Amino acid sequence: MFRTSVRRFAQKATAGPAASSRSRTAVIVTAAVLSAGTVYALTRQSAGDEYALPHDVSPAQFWSPPTRAQMIEALKKSSGVGLRADGSLEQRKSLLLPSHQAVGHSPIPEVEHAYAEQPPDEDEGFDLLVIGGGATGAGVAVDAVTRGLKVALVERDDYGAGTSSKSTKLVHGGVRYLQKAVMQLDYEQYKMVKEALHERKTFLHIAPYLSSPLPIMIPAYSWWLIPYYYAGTKLYDMIAGSQNMGSSYIVGRNKALEVFPMLRAHNLAGGVVYYDGQQNDTRMNVALILTAIQHGAVAANHMEVTSLKKDAASKITGAQVRDRLTGEEFYVKAKGVINATGPFCDSIRKMDDPSAQDIVAPSSGVHITFPGYFSPRGMGLLDPATSDGRVIFFLPWQGSTIAGTTDVAAKVEAHPLPGEQEIQWILDEVRNYLNTDVTVKRSDVMSAWSGLRPLVKDPAARDTQSLVRNHMINVSDSGLLTISGGKWTTYREMAEQTVDKAIEAYQLKPLRDCCTKQVRLIGSHSWSRTMYVRLLQEYGLDTDVAKHLSDSYGDRAWSICSIMEPTGTRYPVHGVRLDSQLPYVEAEVRYATRCEYAVKVADFIARRSRMSFLNTEATIEALPRIIDIMGEELDWSETRKQSEFVESIQFLVSMGVDPMRVAELAKTNLVEARRWRDHHSSPRQMPVAHTVTTAVHSVPPVAPVL
Repeated sequence: MFRTSVRRFAQKATAGPAASSRSRTAVIVTAAVLSAGTVYALTRQSAGDEYALPHDVSPAQFWSPPTRAQMIEALKKSSGVGLRADGSLEQRKSLLLPSHQAVGHSPIPEVEHAYAEQPPDEDEGFDLLVIGGGATGAGVAVDAVTRGLKVALVERDDYGAGTSSKSTKLVHGGVRYLQKAVMQLDYEQYKMVKEALHERKTFLHIAPYLSSPLPIMIPAYSWWLIPYYYAGTKLYDMIAGSQNMGSSYIVGRNKALEVFPMLRAHNLAGGVVYYDGQQNDTRMNVALILTAIQHGAVAANHMEVTSLKKDAASKITGAQVRDRLTGEEFYVKAKGVINATGPFCDSIRKMDDPSAQDIVAPSSGVHITFPGYFSPRGMGLLDPATSDGRVIFFLPWQGSTIAGTTDVAAKVEAHPLPGEQEIQWILDEVRNYLNTDVTVKRSDVMSAWSGLRPLVKDPAARDTQSLVRNHMINVSDSGLLTISGGKWTTYREMAEQTVDKAIEAYQLKPLRDCCTKQVRLIGSHSWSRTMYVRLLQEYGLDTDVAKHLSDSYGDRAWSICSIMEPTGTRYPVHGVRLDSQLPYVEAEVRYATRCEYAVKVADFIARRSRMSFLNTEATIEALPRIIDIMGEELDWSETRKQSEFVESIQFLVSMGVDPMRVAELAKTNLVEARRWRDHHSSPRQMPVAHTVTTAVHSVPPVAPVL
């Protein structure tokens, strides 16, 4: 129809020798507009259709989660532990309903969990027991529970304590994987990039306050590299298709230096800018867990699986678990068990079958944190040609700058340490592309960490770089379903495929199909990018504090503000900071213990907040106050507080603090540390030269270190 109209209009407008150039121009413009309109109409996706939530999946907007104790009681009920023989349906439901004591809000109309329809009982137990509370496990829980299944989740440590908290903080397809796909004609790499790019936009839709687009510049130091990089990024855009976040473009030399003044100017020809996403990984992880619980899942952190239980036919029927805080053990009954423990999945597989061969080849990725002035606020940098052929990112994040990552074969351990050799490699690479008048020192490193990537093993591969970061789903003869591999960007699709497989393997009966493309995470429903202005106006907060609360908690920031204490100063009116250098406030500690299952100090400093990832010295200085607040909330004795102080200091070894120095700090009495902090009303930063060191360096004096 469009073509016919254009043809008739063209014949009419150009008839006769006196047809004007204006008429011909009108024809061309009209044809272009109509053609573009046709292409748009045929290729656009209807956001309303794609993101329309099923009418029967609608959680309460303001909601307070059940306590950890209530979660544990619900786990016990699956096998009848502590359940009266004559327990009524209402009694069984009572432990699974929200407490409705929402912080800072008036009583809320009662909204039942999904289990109100089908509560777990001593005969059936749960449909699924998920082992692992990282990105994959939490994603599986959200997917399964929103389909109407009865879901339990247990995590040995804290939610996101492993790989999921130690990512590059990107939501991306992987430009280097695309390069390998093209150069090596590797279809598997291409599929992984395509899958990730299609998931990227969904990620930003369901968690808008925790993620955002980020332009990333690739500097070119030879003129011919500009069309080469541009062709690659355009292919990246094309694969994303309608899910693309922004069109890549070329910048000249002067513009590149204007955007990134610290960039090395010598021989710089220009650059190419492309778009990916950025996120706050463990805040995302916690939001997934809370969303799953909000829809009816039962979850408990610091809950370890000690063995898998089987019936007479050698089929798995659940797991024996142990509360690592109390030592209590009990049995959790489930029709199916999903192993989503990342790099630790082989240990669970060997509980099922001691002869099972390892399927994970863990790789260590080290990142370091610099002060924020090392990068422009709104743009990252990608060096595609490091000394050993890898790529390195230089990204603004949470007011700081992240640089990384490395890719080295590693062994599986709970808290891997960032190696000095890897830290120095990152520093050397950073120096290579920064201007010579910018001195990058070892003392500029404010934090360092190592994360284990759960790469699926290829027996023919000699190094982890050639391993595909894709995932694998496997069901053992006894019924253990293992999901392994993958990355943050594709967690949702991995979860969907895992639950699809679980429904088939365990013959489950969900109430609906997968709807996680539409399920916005907790905190997203009433959030907007200007919400921080309202927080600032209502509560008299510092601007950076208001932005931090809005971008970390979404609409739940109002609950945190409602429990803030006055500062006692003219401005800010509310929001007593834990440390002057960071935007974290005391009310966040209380909120984390009441509503986000933070039960240990490390839970807060590393995963409810990101203090230890941003500045280890500020974290050390804030520890006494954090411990006192958590002690008030959780009724800790002085002995427990001292134990938490020592344990938290020791945890900071995994964040790059020198083990020898930590050993000395751990000898400090909490009372002395508290006295020192109280004496210094404006906490100072430790001497920068001592921020992150290693055992080969001299140990700084201990007093007064806090």
